[in-house]
Amino acid sequence: MNKTPNRGRTAQNDPEIYLDHAATSFPKPKGVIKEVAWALEVLTSPGRGHSRGALQAAATLESARNKAARFFGVADPTRLVFTKSATESLNVVLKGFLKRGDRVVTTSMEHNAVARPLSRLAATRDVQVIRVPCSADGSLDGDAFRRALDPPPSLAVLVHASNVNGALVAGSEVLALCRAHGVPVLLDAAQTAGLLPIDVTEHDLGMLACSGHKGLLGPPGVGLLYIRPDVQVEPLIEGGTGSRSEEWVQPRHMPDCFESGTPNVPGIAGVCAGLEHLASIGGDAVGARELDLARYAAENLEGIPGVRVYRPAVRGGNAVSFTVKGMSPVDVAMILAASGIAVRAGLHCAPWAHQTLGTYPEGTVRLSPGWCTTQADVDAALRAVDALILRRRRRIRGREKTS
Repeated sequence: MNKTPNRGRTAQNDPEIYLDHAATSFPKPKGVIKEVAWALEVLTSPGRGHSRGALQAAATLESARNKAARFFGVADPTRLVFTKSATESLNVVLKGFLKRGDRVVTTSMEHNAVARPLSRLAATRDVQVIRVPCSADGSLDGDAFRRALDPPPSLAVLVHASNVNGALVAGSEVLALCRAHGVPVLLDAAQTAGLLPIDVTEHDLGMLACSGHKGLLGPPGVGLLYIRPDVQVEPLIEGGTGSRSEEWVQPRHMPDCFESGTPNVPGIAGVCAGLEHLASIGGDAVGARELDLARYAAENLEGIPGVRVYRPAVRGGNAVSFTVKGMSPVDVAMILAASGIAVRAGLHCAPWAHQTLGTYPEGTVRLSPGWCTTQADVDAALRAVDALILRRRRRIRGREKTS
């Protein structure tokens, strides 16, 4: 990739350039939109009737489950559960697996979807939370992590890659350490599912949580949760499952144990279509290109005077965080939005990570390319950042002349 993009103003009437894929993928592939619309028009409630719509809904649900299982290397598709979000998937495990007095190891780069449940469990169940520090670039302190595994804790809950700066936190070596110590891992793959290859069997993951609307290109409202056969998790929500309705207690068999209530079949159908789209365009190549664009953005942002980039030692996600000297991240994001560049600013629901990077409490500006981002899109963002800094300097010089 060319590392010296041409810079200039972004026209106000240009179409918006979306660079917030770490929040959600946009736009969705046309096949995803079509599949969701079809499901809304045709499908009813699976497992709760024998009508054509109900039977088609059940078939759609199982087809999506089988496809997602193959995508993540899950041998038994019934071990893959659909939830409403990665956040719910994480909560299901943390609140259904950890018992009073348990020890859990985590990192200082975790999202609030992990930090907040652990804080509650520490207060209500006396769960001992061991938060292993990461360095200022987001990489995990390997020695501290080894010490935290002795004696082996009940669980390690680890973010695969940071949603703030894209740092790879739980790489293969970290997962191997947990495996060697017999510690089950709950991997938060919200930022990496669809971006990096993930095989639960290869890494012997205890549990995997991810969302369907980011790298998997589906609509919002669907999460995925894998639970290894030997891992016992109590359900967070109980109710109607369409199975064993004569029993007054929650079914224990998978996946029904964790799928109470009417599932979001249109959303699940959309995730299935997203997986099909990834397969059709070469998912691994798309993920690699996203990471290349993130590196390209970080390298060129560093070349703009007044910009500080919080680059990871090893990149595993598409998030690029930066700040502009003398400006709040929110102001920068608002100016970029006015220039037609969609980014995100603040703490990104990850205050632990920002404390680690030294960007708390204001946070950073986060730019994150996605499946349809081009180098021209990133170049436009670079021009817009360059232009806003130039305008600010001119205003400062103007004030100095009049003072």
